[in-house]
Amino acid sequence: MSGAVENTDVAVAPEDVERIVARWDDQQAAYITHREERFEIMLDVLAHAMASTEGVDSDGAGFVVVDLACGPGSLSRRVLDRFPGVRVIGVDFDPVLLSIATASLGHAHGARFTSVDADLTDTMWTTRLPRTQVHAAVSSTALHWLEPGHLVGLYGVLGALLCEGGVFLNADHLRFDPIAQPLLTEISRLDDERTQHAAHANGVPTWDEWWAEAIAVPEFGRHLLVREERFADRPPTPHAPLELHLQALRAGGFAEAGTVWRHYDDVVVLGRR
Repeated sequence: MSGAVENTDVAVAPEDVERIVARWDDQQAAYITHREERFEIMLDVLAHAMASTEGVDSDGAGFVVVDLACGPGSLSRRVLDRFPGVRVIGVDFDPVLLSIATASLGHAHGARFTSVDADLTDTMWTTRLPRTQVHAAVSSTALHWLEPGHLVGLYGVLGALLCEGGVFLNADHLRFDPIAQPLLTEISRLDDERTQHAAHANGVPTWDEWWAEAIAVPEFGRHLLVREERFADRPPTPHAPLELHLQALRAGGFAEAGTVWRHYDDVVVLGRR
């Protein structure tokens, strides 16, 4: 496993970074109906958690959030923008995406954002974090890449990492069972198709098109070989339904687990220590 990545000046023009980040947001919104709405509900929950956490200022100073599989930093950016005192630690194993997050958020928010290169499938990933109390963990459209056994392990690690009363928020597509829930599966698929068709008809890049744009920036593309090596032997992950997430959170030491937002199979799961 690699270690922490310090925020350093990255030799890439700020306008190139912001263009890549904006295009990422556009292409992600093409696959996620009401993406900003689900971000807002997550931020509202974090605001409530901050208000009830002793020693945290009204602007969030003293509150630490870990963004799991942070990618290029979309969710981290929204947390940092809304709460000017909060500190965010972004964890990812994808060196291309992490380099984008480091460049973008390091420039915009300085030392309030720390990037950490770590593999969430390794239960020792928390040893790579700065030594600090963690009040919340968040993730967006990422943990479905973990196979169920690793997901259960991750939730157990989070149960030990978060302080008492701390919250975990996971926004992701948690697919319905196509055998037991064929109607729900079908209407969710149609909703996805409508959103994608409308976005792509307006020039929003597909996943593959965005990646081609990102790695065309030399400072980001130079990490591609390492990325390919890291993920070469990882097979497609099986479906992990909502019920598994909730059961794994309870088994991992969370006192409360449920959903705070839902649109078809797009869900925001909450766990409270």
